[in-house]
Amino acid sequence: MTELKLEFLLEEPEIPAEVDRLLLSFLKASVEKYSPELFGKLYTKKQSVMKTYCWSCYLPGARFAADKIYLKESRFMVTFSDADMGELFEFFNAFQLMRNIEYPMGGNSMKLREVKAKKIPEIKESELIIKMQSSLLARKHDPENNTDIYYTCEDPEFSDTLKDNLKFFLNKIGWDEDVDCFSIVPVKGKKIVAKVWGRPTNASIGIYKLQGTPRLLDFLYSAGLGSRRSEGHGKWEIVW
Repeated sequence: MTELKLEFLLEEPEIPAEVDRLLLSFLKASVEKYSPELFGKLYTKKQSVMKTYCWSCYLPGARFAADKIYLKESRFMVTFSDADMGELFEFFNAFQLMRNIEYPMGGNSMKLREVKAKKIPEIKESELIIKMQSSLLARKHDPENNTDIYYTCEDPEFSDTLKDNLKFFLNKIGWDEDVDCFSIVPVKGKKIVAKVWGRPTNASIGIYKLQGTPRLLDFLYSAGLGSRRSEGHGKWEIVW
């Protein structure tokens, strides 16, 4: 298993508050430049495509304002992983093509300085303690009203909703795995309000206990947990 470490340099030490929009725009631009075929596969407007990748940001000394995030350094880092190793390799190539190219962002610009591939260990345990690297979204969708409810670690529906999100995800990608043994329990969870496409949304961060088959947990290590994983949510690291 492998994950990618991306380092970006900034013209000014600030980025837009809607980091999800910024980085999704960068991902799309990278893929479109590298492979129009892959771009069409992942980002076609004809239908929603379930992604198997996720990412998180490290923003040094972040100070949040209404429309911007001010940083202590003129750089930030992104950790990117994908449960589809072939697709991850293509993303690696796409990112390499974007290195040292100025990418505009509303009066400022960022430049991808470095892309590193880092090996991550295969999971062989059925129980883990994890820490969220990006906010965790437990989303219940009402198709009749086309509305969403987001539960947090403080809600009794939290664990079951995440399990439902997982079942939906695996079904959409045709991945056959038993999820009956999957569970997530807050150890030191915290409710936060995250911005999802500019909208304040209930979310969770902190430390959790995960249980499941080693194969399932290994998959989720790269694919992420919960809803909106490909938009900068649900990435986690192993504590022990």
